[in-house]
Amino acid sequence: MWIIYFLLVSFYGLAIRIASIFNPKAKLWVKGRSEQKQKIRSLRNNDEKRIWFHCASLGEFEQGRPVIEAVRKDYPNYKIVLTFFSPSGYEVKKDDPIADYVFYLPLDSPANAKSFIRSVNPTLVFFVKYEFWYFYGKELQKRKIPYFCISAIFRSKQIFFQPFIGEFFRKILLRFTHIFVQDQESLSLLYKLRVARVTVSGDTRFDRVYQNSLSGIDLPLIKSFVENKKTIVFGSTWAKDESVFVNFINDKKNDFKFIIAQHEISKEGILNLRKQIVKSTVTYSDLSPANNFNADVLIIDSIGILSRIYAYANYAYIGGGFGAGIHNILEAAVYGLPIFIGPNFSKFKEAVDLVKSNSAFVINQTSDLQLAITRIEADLEEYKRIAATNKKYVESRKGSTQVVIGYLELNNPA
Repeated sequence: MWIIYFLLVSFYGLAIRIASIFNPKAKLWVKGRSEQKQKIRSLRNNDEKRIWFHCASLGEFEQGRPVIEAVRKDYPNYKIVLTFFSPSGYEVKKDDPIADYVFYLPLDSPANAKSFIRSVNPTLVFFVKYEFWYFYGKELQKRKIPYFCISAIFRSKQIFFQPFIGEFFRKILLRFTHIFVQDQESLSLLYKLRVARVTVSGDTRFDRVYQNSLSGIDLPLIKSFVENKKTIVFGSTWAKDESVFVNFINDKKNDFKFIIAQHEISKEGILNLRKQIVKSTVTYSDLSPANNFNADVLIIDSIGILSRIYAYANYAYIGGGFGAGIHNILEAAVYGLPIFIGPNFSKFKEAVDLVKSNSAFVINQTSDLQLAITRIEADLEEYKRIAATNKKYVESRKGSTQVVIGYLELNNPA
């Protein structure tokens, strides 16, 4: 079975190389890995002690960040190696001082796993949430390097729990030294597979968004744009999201300030968005005290500030729900905002929980958004209830990072 897995992963790599001819993101994926081979090998030439964290992309990095910060504090003599699978994570965080080395993770293969792990020679390894690689896990187990998965969540429909083919992928789970899962259901599912080294720790994203809400980092240009007027933030949006909320924005009776942060920022995407909006628009890069703030719609063309923008809002629409799934709703929930999402949210426990609590609302079309906001605007007590519910939901679930660190302190794996 491992041969089939190897061939599939190799075919994926070939497909990305072909796509890189015309796709900029794929080009970064290929070019980055090619350029870093020698840099990674050069790590063999010194005797540094290192701890390795791997994240699929930017979202997983933010999820794992509290643990990275805590590990750096508790292990000050160790260098931090941070790897990403996706360019959307690496390109944003390649210069982040939280890590001493930032790389793309080479594609999973026996040769790549052996070479990379020999070069990095980590004392501890942490993979965040969904990253499960067969050959990397096998090599780490062979070298007896403690290997952890944090903030993992499992569902019965995942490949691990399927007959025949699932048996191969279950080997990946059994190689972890310990798995920290988000909920009791995940624990029960793993126990059925006889994966016993598991702890329910919760989700480190709660720690991250809570820390972020207390950071005290101000965005004066956002504050001036909002100007004490009720504001709706549309965060991490895609074209299908925009087809729903642009009509809401264009409606003259909706007298709000609007802030839009697309999931993938590009000049073409912003230009297309501005063409659809009849109200006055301005981009964040053009916003300054010198120009006026009379525009109704602010389009964010900068990366890394969305989580702080929610602090200036009254409502939040979180994108992705008309595609593969919604993006991070906790960044808005921590500020007590009523939240609106598209229909594809069932894989995200926090969204399911908040929808059940009637503090997050499912939007299928423009009229749903209009109706929900009109109803909440007419009932101040309902707004207060929603705000309290969402804030409490986040605050009551923080502490996952300490569970992970507590395990390391107790077992002293380094």
